[in-house]
Amino acid sequence: MTSLAAPIPRLAAVTRPIAAPADLLEARDPEGFAWLHDGVGFVTAGVAARVPVDATERALAAIDVDDPLGWPGTGPVAVGALPFDRTEPAELVIPSTIIGRRADGRCWLTEVGDGAARLHVPEADPDAAAWTVTTRAPRDEWRAMVETALEAIRRDEVAKVVLARSVVVEADAAPSATRVLNHLRARQPGCFVYHADGLLGATPELLVRRTGPQVESCPLAGTAPIGAAAAAHLRASAKDAWEHRLVVEDVVAALAPVCDELVVPNDASLTTLASMLHLATPLRGRLGVPAPSALTLARSLHPTAAVAGTPRDAATRLLARLEREPRGRYGGPVGWVDARGDGEWAVALRGAQLDGCRAVLHAGAGIVRGSHPDAEWDETQAKLEPMLGALIRP
Repeated sequence: MTSLAAPIPRLAAVTRPIAAPADLLEARDPEGFAWLHDGVGFVTAGVAARVPVDATERALAAIDVDDPLGWPGTGPVAVGALPFDRTEPAELVIPSTIIGRRADGRCWLTEVGDGAARLHVPEADPDAAAWTVTTRAPRDEWRAMVETALEAIRRDEVAKVVLARSVVVEADAAPSATRVLNHLRARQPGCFVYHADGLLGATPELLVRRTGPQVESCPLAGTAPIGAAAAAHLRASAKDAWEHRLVVEDVVAALAPVCDELVVPNDASLTTLASMLHLATPLRGRLGVPAPSALTLARSLHPTAAVAGTPRDAATRLLARLEREPRGRYGGPVGWVDARGDGEWAVALRGAQLDGCRAVLHAGAGIVRGSHPDAEWDETQAKLEPMLGALIRP
C-alpha cells in the first residue's frame, strides 16, 4: 500500500468480466468503499495506494491498464469522500480490488497492484440493546442561529446560507455498517448509498456525473414531507422556488464555462423519495475539449449553494461563525473517478460518521428570506430520520 507521503509506485490494473454476484453488498469488504444506486455500482477491498486529491489524476494515469471492457468505472478508480472545508487536506484511495455491476446486469472485476484483496469477509453483526441520542445544538440555539442568518440576509451579506446541526447516537454495541447499508438500500430507493472510511448514508443529490463528453448534475433545494397537500404547497412556494433558483444558478455558473452545450430546464420538477419531496432541476451538457475529469468538476462545483449558500465565500464565513464544530465530510463530495476521467460524485448527505459505538449525524436547511426557525428545524429533523431509523432498531 502507498501512503500519502510516499511516491506513487508503478502499478498495473487488470479488468475482466465476471458472473454476477448474488449481492454486491454481500461481497463487500467491511472496510471497503461502497457505491450503489438502485442495484448498480461497485464495492471494493484493499488499498493499492492512497493519494493526495491533487495527485489523483496523475496517479491513475500512471497505472498500466489492461481493460478490454472500457466501461465507466472499469479499470483503476479512485474513491472516497472529501471534506466540506475545501482548505482541509484530503486524499483518495485507489482500491486493490473492485467488483461492479452495470444497469444491464453485466459485472466486472478489477485487480490493481500485487494481489487481490479478499472481498467477502464475514462481518460481526452485534445487536445494540440501548441507545442515547443527543442534539448538540438545542432548539433555542438553532433559533438564534437562524435569526442571525436572516439578519445577514436582510443586510445583503448573503442571499442564502445553509445551516446544519448535528446529533450524536451512542449505543452499547457498534453498529454493523453492512446492516445499515442494507437498511438504507431497501428503504431509500433512488438515492446513492455510499460508504467511505466510516462515513455512510443514502444521499439523493447528484453533484456531477461525467461519461465521456457528457456531463450531468441534479441540484436539489426546496423540501417538503410526503403528501399531496405538501407537494402542492412546495410547487406554489415562492420562498422554495427562490431557494432552488439560487442553487441552480450556482451550478450553471460552474458548468457553463467548461461546456459547449448545457441544457437547463425552465422549471424545476418534483422528485419524490421515500420520506421527502424535493424540487429538482436535472442539467445535461456536453463538455468542451479537453474535458475536465469528474473529480475536477466535483471540486469546482463544491460547495454548491445547496450545502453552503451564496455568495459562497460569504456564506462559508458565516457558517464558520455560527456552527458549533466543523462539518467534517458532511456536505462534501463523495464518489469516484476512473482513469478516463469518468465518474460520479454526490453530495454526502443523509448519513453518519461511525466511530465504534458512536455515530455523528448532520442535517441542514437552506435559510433565505421568508425562512422560519421552527419550520427549518422540522426540515432538519425529517432529514435525520432515515439515518436514525437505520441506526436505532426496535
